[in-house]
Amino acid sequence: MSLTRPAVPAFAAAPVAAVAVALAAVLTALSGRYGFHRDELYFLVAGDHLAWGYVDQPPLTPLLARISTEIFGSTPMGLRVISTITGAATVVVVALIAREFGSERRAQILAAICAAVSGFVLGVGHMASTATYDLLAWMVISLFAIKLLRTGDGRWWIALGLATGIALQNKYLVVLPLAALLIAVLILGPRSVLRSWWLAAGVLVAAAIAAPNLWWQAAHDWPQLTVAGGISEDDGTENRIMFIPLQILQLSPFLVPVWIAGFLRLWRTPALRWAKPVALTYPVLCVLVLALGGKSYYALPVLLVLVAAGCQPTVDWVTTTGRRTLLAVGLVLTALTSALFTLPVLPASAVNFVLPVNQEQGEQIGWPELVDDVAQAWQQIPEDQRSRAVIFAGNYGEAGALVKYGAAHGLPAPASGHMSFYDWSRPADTQTGPVLLVELERNPGYENNFNDCNQVGTVDNRKGVDNEEQGTSLVLCASPKSPWSQLWPNLRQFY
Repeated sequence: MSLTRPAVPAFAAAPVAAVAVALAAVLTALSGRYGFHRDELYFLVAGDHLAWGYVDQPPLTPLLARISTEIFGSTPMGLRVISTITGAATVVVVALIAREFGSERRAQILAAICAAVSGFVLGVGHMASTATYDLLAWMVISLFAIKLLRTGDGRWWIALGLATGIALQNKYLVVLPLAALLIAVLILGPRSVLRSWWLAAGVLVAAAIAAPNLWWQAAHDWPQLTVAGGISEDDGTENRIMFIPLQILQLSPFLVPVWIAGFLRLWRTPALRWAKPVALTYPVLCVLVLALGGKSYYALPVLLVLVAAGCQPTVDWVTTTGRRTLLAVGLVLTALTSALFTLPVLPASAVNFVLPVNQEQGEQIGWPELVDDVAQAWQQIPEDQRSRAVIFAGNYGEAGALVKYGAAHGLPAPASGHMSFYDWSRPADTQTGPVLLVELERNPGYENNFNDCNQVGTVDNRKGVDNEEQGTSLVLCASPKSPWSQLWPNLRQFY
């Protein structure tokens, strides 16, 4: 089908690239501070057990973690190189989305800057996480979907299918914005884009790319759905209560006027009537996420699309009123507050200040110290019993830290029933000696599987950071009550 609407303005490639490079430079300069995040420690181990799927995720993030550390080194900085590149690419795609809405050069540059200084982009760009690559995937899918709506050219369904298939190898959440956009198009049109065999072709492309992971999940009884159900059950109420406040805080309060302007522009502008369903996608997506009890950041990528749309009216307003200083101050405040709450700019001892807004900052601190404390507790096991002893970690962060740092202390590889650690290793039945439990809190459910359990230590990160692992109990048990092969199913933990 031929182009049915006016061509877009020229792309401000050089200045947008400069913004992306500046972001990459900042992320690189700070990537080595603090340390690994708990999820990153898990990805490092998952990368050593490459598969088409895991209990809690598809394979892409562990694969990228493996590639990044193989090339750049198994350090926080080495692991985060691909994440940094992904963050920079996200900035470029946001500017391209602004261009699709007819935004001129200055508005495209502003879109890139707004993305680069937003808390969400800085936060996920700093670390290797599923959200890092998911954000870029959502932006690319949004770009292709907007091109489809703007041009009416059904061939964009193939690009959409390709991007969606790759995104599904990282996270299943991508189905939510696609479902929200489909609902919006059915309500507002243009429905003609749905009456095309290219749509079926795009679906087949996505299905073909996602098939290996879907097969893995089906073969293992869909454990990822069990994990998702646990998230909704345990955190659903809190997620719903904090949904709106975190939407504002995680992107940046200073960007609220921009994305509101973007929503109104797409909703009201006759020349952008084709883009009206893009505006409706955001509230529909919010309803879906709230209904499922999902986390607030699940809807943030669509807010970035609205930011991209709002940059042209923002530039027009600044030009008309001459309030360039106000815009500059707003961007500087956005950059400073976003960096403060999402990047490791504070001394580790001062991180408690930002934890009420961003708990992930604290989860990058204290892992070597945790392993030090575990090693001290391990020394309480008589030397002649250590060959039969087991360290059992309560969650994948603790287990990942012990894998990463434990060998330097002479510790054995840990066991854990959490997420995919359950599948990677299980103690042999011949390991009938003492069991050292690493527990966030004393857990009778776990301890009842072992004999004569007593607390022998407490984890202290030495910096006073009130993160999840601070105060973790180290409990030494005399032996397992049953062979590990019998105990193991009782120790599985999906969430």
